[in-house]
Amino acid sequence: MKNFFSIHRLIKYFLFLYLGMICCGCTQAILTAGATTGVAISQERTLGDVIDDTAIVVSIKDKLFSLSDDVFLRVSIKSSEGRVLLTGNVAISEHRIEASKIAWNTKGVKEVYNEINVRDRSNVKNYFKDILISNELRLRLLREKNISALNFSIETVNKVVYIMGIASTNDELSLVIDQARNIRGVEKVLSYVILKNDKRRE
Repeated sequence: MKNFFSIHRLIKYFLFLYLGMICCGCTQAILTAGATTGVAISQERTLGDVIDDTAIVVSIKDKLFSLSDDVFLRVSIKSSEGRVLLTGNVAISEHRIEASKIAWNTKGVKEVYNEINVRDRSNVKNYFKDILISNELRLRLLREKNISALNFSIETVNKVVYIMGIASTNDELSLVIDQARNIRGVEKVLSYVILKNDKRRE
């Protein structure tokens, strides 16, 4: 029986990696299509930063998987130049605290924003509403010529939109936030975006 559960967890783990690769491919395809319509998609992070952020996310996910397959599946991670945002829903407060500790103890992490909620997101309808909100915001950013969409990461949990990334100007940041606030169903928008010339990027 123990071997069965180990195999079951491994299947979940590799499924996550596989879906991650698919999502990356879909995102790239969307951005490429957007480029042909004049959407600005300049990337403020260097290639090295992107690789480091990817390594941070994979490392944290791997540690969460070792902690609990439930936490692994429920917690989402975004990283921008070592600034990590944790979102999602967990059943007990201990898991929220442990996820934060894991993030802080991961190599390359400079800051951790823990926005994990301690409650069960068992309502499938609300879960898919969150996905629709995130997807609509991503499309809006891609269509807006004054926004470099590639510089922003979006996550929605319980109708709260979390935005992370790098903005060229305050005007661009305000435009991104306004786009999020104007989406139907959004109750709150929290920004962890920093400006291009922020000293924390040095």
